[in-house]
Amino acid sequence: MDIISAIRDPKLFGKVFGDLQTWGNWIVCLKSIFALEMTPEELEVFRTHTGRERPPSQPVREAFLIIGRRGGKSRIAALVTTFLACFRSYSFAPGEKGLAMLISVDRRQSRVCYRYVDGIFSSIPILADFVERRTSDSLDLKNNLSIEIHASSFRGLRGYSVVCAVLDEVAYYRDETSANPDIEIVNAIRPGMSNVPGALLLAISSPYARKGILWDAYKRFYGVENDRILVWQADSQTMNPTLDPEVIRVAYEEDEAVAGAEYGALFRRDIESFVDREIVGGCVIPERRELPYLTENQYMAFCDPSGGSSDSMTMAVSHKDKGGRIVLDAIRERKPPFSPEDVVKEFVETLEAYKIHKIQGDRYAGEWPRERFRIHGIDYKVAEKPKSDIYKGFLPLLNSKRIELLDNPRLFAQIVGLERRTGHGGRDSIDHGPGSHDDLANVVAGSLIMASAERVSPGFFFVSPGNRGPDLQEKFVENFNKPNRFTEKFDRGD
Repeated sequence: MDIISAIRDPKLFGKVFGDLQTWGNWIVCLKSIFALEMTPEELEVFRTHTGRERPPSQPVREAFLIIGRRGGKSRIAALVTTFLACFRSYSFAPGEKGLAMLISVDRRQSRVCYRYVDGIFSSIPILADFVERRTSDSLDLKNNLSIEIHASSFRGLRGYSVVCAVLDEVAYYRDETSANPDIEIVNAIRPGMSNVPGALLLAISSPYARKGILWDAYKRFYGVENDRILVWQADSQTMNPTLDPEVIRVAYEEDEAVAGAEYGALFRRDIESFVDREIVGGCVIPERRELPYLTENQYMAFCDPSGGSSDSMTMAVSHKDKGGRIVLDAIRERKPPFSPEDVVKEFVETLEAYKIHKIQGDRYAGEWPRERFRIHGIDYKVAEKPKSDIYKGFLPLLNSKRIELLDNPRLFAQIVGLERRTGHGGRDSIDHGPGSHDDLANVVAGSLIMASAERVSPGFFFVSPGNRGPDLQEKFVENFNKPNRFTEKFDRGD
């Protein structure tokens, strides 16, 4: 039995989908995925939403469905998952088990699709008898196959025999251990599907920025005749005619760019990557984790405080060397939950190790960081510029490759994950993407910009006898770097 026949059967999926008139465009989409015969009217619908002339001649291996919100994506994904799990025969080696994966940004989001799957099995007696064991995260079936929830972590997706993998809202995947996580997730899954006939990778999402695997699939395969990969794009109301048009109209009035992505299934043109990963990679010094204190350097620190319940509290230390290069020396991060007072003490120890008595920090943290650092003898000053302007000043340093970054995967991913948005008035803002963080990127950018503004005294050495030498030298360098007539002559080359 094919999937369309199962939908129309009142004893099977027809029991949960009811009147199929409102599902007409989805039926054409399913026929495209499974290479089923279409009527002339359906063929026109296919051409409208794929940009192709001819449907696939065989079931596709990968389908990317770019659909607006509330268009019915999750229900269809649950239907496809259930169909592939129960209506197909698979041959596995002794001890091997087949798996249908429901993958999303996190396990909580994955449960949306899982609840639809569970609802299908619970509502259809024939399928209910198919379930051997049920948990909050999985269904074990009597045909040696399981349907399971998985989070979007490529490390946990390897080693399975995969009959179906649903990538739910794939445009919003984030993982701070990788600069390009969605690619790694797909690369982890594909080998597990390679020896399973009829296996399907189903990516469903409303679009976001013009980057990632969803955008890449759209660029490469939309409108391209291909029997292996299908890209389908449609707005919310086309796929779900029952959606209230007033909701959509109001959304467009409030923000056309956002509504165009959310309901119109259009990739946003007002969002782009802040910096190329190749540029950031060129600034990273391999295997460098942290640098020790040296008396000839003047160190700067920047902090991003946190209350300890949701965001990390971070700090970075940097300096400018005699050659004019801006060097990241150390970064500190404490993930929540934590006591802010304890973290301040830890950060102060690092500041003292680098002979730092002043620190700048995020302007939105309020008064408490000043009070906490002041107790420990550290002068905390609020940054004059907002975070977005700090990033704008950070970009030229990256592009010129004047900086040296530590080899830290989380820092790398956060910098690469920054996004530039163009607002209504044409003003750009730079921030992290949805569901991600920039706590490390923020403090690193702040400390490097501070260090880049410092004066350096090249080619001058100060010698002092006795144990007081390092202290006097540090004091001399501090005073020497202050603007005066002598350093002005240095700047002119006198």
